[in-house]
Amino acid sequence: MNRAGFYISFRLFSLLLVAFSTGTNLFAQKVHTIDILNADLTASDIKISRDARKLIGNVSLRHEDAIMFCDSAYFYPATYTVDAFSNVKIIQGDTLTLTGDKLHYNGITKMAEVRNNVVLVNKETTLVTNYLDYNRETGIGYYLGGGKITDKDNILTSKQGYFYTNVDEFIFKKDVVIEHPDYNILSDTLKYNTTTEIAYFYGPTEIIGEDSYIYCEKGWYDTRVDKSLVTRNAYLIDKSTWLKGDSLYYEGGIGFGRATGNVQLIDSAQNLILSGHYGIYYKETQYAMITDSALMIQVEDADSMYVHADTLKSIQNPDIQEQSRILKAYNRVKFFRSDIQGVCDSLVYIEADSTFHFFGSPVLWSDENQLTAGKIEILMKNKELNEMYMRDNSFIASQEDSTKFNQIMGKMMTGFFKENKLSKVLVSGNGQTIYYGVDNDEIIGVNKTECSDLIIYLKENKISRVNYIANPKGTYYPIHLFSPDEAFLSDFTWNVSWRPLKPSDVFSWK
Repeated sequence: MNRAGFYISFRLFSLLLVAFSTGTNLFAQKVHTIDILNADLTASDIKISRDARKLIGNVSLRHEDAIMFCDSAYFYPATYTVDAFSNVKIIQGDTLTLTGDKLHYNGITKMAEVRNNVVLVNKETTLVTNYLDYNRETGIGYYLGGGKITDKDNILTSKQGYFYTNVDEFIFKKDVVIEHPDYNILSDTLKYNTTTEIAYFYGPTEIIGEDSYIYCEKGWYDTRVDKSLVTRNAYLIDKSTWLKGDSLYYEGGIGFGRATGNVQLIDSAQNLILSGHYGIYYKETQYAMITDSALMIQVEDADSMYVHADTLKSIQNPDIQEQSRILKAYNRVKFFRSDIQGVCDSLVYIEADSTFHFFGSPVLWSDENQLTAGKIEILMKNKELNEMYMRDNSFIASQEDSTKFNQIMGKMMTGFFKENKLSKVLVSGNGQTIYYGVDNDEIIGVNKTECSDLIIYLKENKISRVNYIANPKGTYYPIHLFSPDEAFLSDFTWNVSWRPLKPSDVFSWK
């Protein structure tokens, strides 16, 4: 939001307030004689009142330094009251003009009541209404039935408007609209203090900018420093990004936003949802951070991915001109997608090449296979699993029965997926395998082999064939001759209890 524009839109309110609250107002605080300056015809009218004086034609009256004009009037000297009709006009000094069709002024109560086609002009500010009352004694004024305040840059309309000169406040109610070249504000109730220059919103409120939108049902905006706090169903839309929370704090000067309580950051362009209980956002860099029950959902039509971590971050990729994010999750990361699940210390997803990077001894599950390594990368293609790269102490295990596990171990592995299922694995360096032979659903033997490089083919998540590249060393054992001491490779672990089976499981750490 443009801070200067918002400030100007409320300067018009303060100018009107000054017009009513200065010491030389329309009517002085003390009761003074109201002088008749001119009337084409004067007469008494006992039908109206015993002391009523009827003034007709080119009527002008003076009360201190304010002069009133009208076509006709009733003047009541005993009660210090005037009823003026038709083409009513009051001039105060060089800057203030008030016109209307009808005026009633009571010099004792200090109440001025102006009706129909009311126009108050003070310097460059204009108030138009059909119903305006102002009490000089209490410093309270109001208009009912609709009013419009304008200056060179702004238009404010509302059904009701109240001003309290003693505390420097304006309150606008019902269908409040501020129109400014940079933004529009629509509110049920708006209060503004000319001393603090803070605007308060009550009820459904919309702040509509050129490329941003804010909704709230309660909040405030400090026009001096361009800061705001909005609550109650509050949300901010900035182009394709939607930020919502129980409370939203925003500093327009630096484009900084902070959200607390039921926070959601939605990027509709990237089909991304970040949620938690605390979040921050920088507009210029598109940086976002979510923590406290943080959850990321990468929304897909067929299969969404859910990621939980202590902290989630989303930043604009600095190496790419067009919009592309880098997503980071760290500390106790756990994720779920129907075709792959896992836990790790930290995760990075780069939208530009659709690659997931898993760090800190990640454990992943793809169908029946458990995958572990020092680091794992998974490349997506057309929103499906495509390739996988495992580095440092790579290990793939699957359970054959309650005590027996197929195992592949190597320094590095490259996996290939077909229809989101692991179909082939290349093992490079220090390759070792244990896999069981099955005939008619009965385990009949086991192959235990060492080979530096090998290729493993899988079918329906089972090892169907192994190609040993060079100098394999292995033995096939009938199952009854295979020692349990030989049944596990050195880095074997089985962590199925950590595996999330549904999206909500990501919040249960291991």
